[in-house]
Amino acid sequence: QVQLVASGGGSVQAGGSLRLSCAASGDTGRGFCMGWFRQALGKEREGVASADTAGGTSVADSVKGRFTVSRDNGKNILFLQMNSLKPEDTAMYYCAAYGGGANCYGTTLDRRVYSYWGQGTQVTVSS
Repeated sequence: QVQLVASGGGSVQAGGSLRLSCAASGDTGRGFCMGWFRQALGKEREGVASADTAGGTSVADSVKGRFTVSRDNGKNILFLQMNSLKPEDTAMYYCAAYGGGANCYGTTLDRRVYSYWGQGTQVTVSS
């Protein structure tokens, strides 16, 4: 089992930046692939970015060039640096993880693959 706690959300104006963090605790001695997802009101949850234990990363086309994902494996923290924020980025952002072997290789943004979910952190971008 692994517990995920996301933080760093807030309210910013368009063009601003935020940095989200997701701290993993529990059975973090194993390797987990981790990802960020978001869900806007009335919309389905969508994948934003992911990172595996080997340094592989993936970013959704909708945020490519503006968002950067990274992780500190030693501290089991996943980050999402969000720059040039737009009103359409407004959503609840969730951290998620899957895997549990010695390592985890994969950067899928398919939410059905993820087993563990943290609580969300709200991001609101005003125009």
